[in-house]
Amino acid sequence: MFKRLIPDQIVNTVFDIDLDELKARGVRGIITDLDNTLVSAKTPLATPELVGWLDLVKDQGFKVVILSNNNSTRVSKFAEPLGIPFIPSARKPAGASFHKAAKLMELSNEQAVVVGDQMLTDVLGGRRAGLHTILVTPIAPREEGWATQINRRIEKIALARLRKKGLWPEKGGH
Repeated sequence: MFKRLIPDQIVNTVFDIDLDELKARGVRGIITDLDNTLVSAKTPLATPELVGWLDLVKDQGFKVVILSNNNSTRVSKFAEPLGIPFIPSARKPAGASFHKAAKLMELSNEQAVVVGDQMLTDVLGGRRAGLHTILVTPIAPREEGWATQINRRIEKIALARLRKKGLWPEKGGH
């Protein structure tokens, strides 16, 4: 079980993702979480820096879909101004939502990656669906809801065990 919590890559922020490396591996789509991955949970709209990054992602030929456990109101207000398709109330780590996101981009699992800030939702769900996973450092963990705070406690225990066994990758790993 713990091995399914290990991401394929770890980066500080989405801005640190090597798009050229993804493209070279045949990746054509990014399934991304919203809260604490793209912006803090309390930030309603994309920051100018994020808008620039998303434009770069699209200019390089990547498709993007937001996959969030948050409600439709929150996700639509963020995604619609950007013209990005989204799946709210995704029930991650359920695999169905990840498959739906890849299908929405008309891509196979090999052509898509999952980007998120939580091991128990984004990484576990992406790995269960057979997708490459990229874990980012949460932007503002103090702004998280109670369910996410519980997840973070569980992740801390899992992380300690994985590190003790020498299984946790370093940042930037593939």
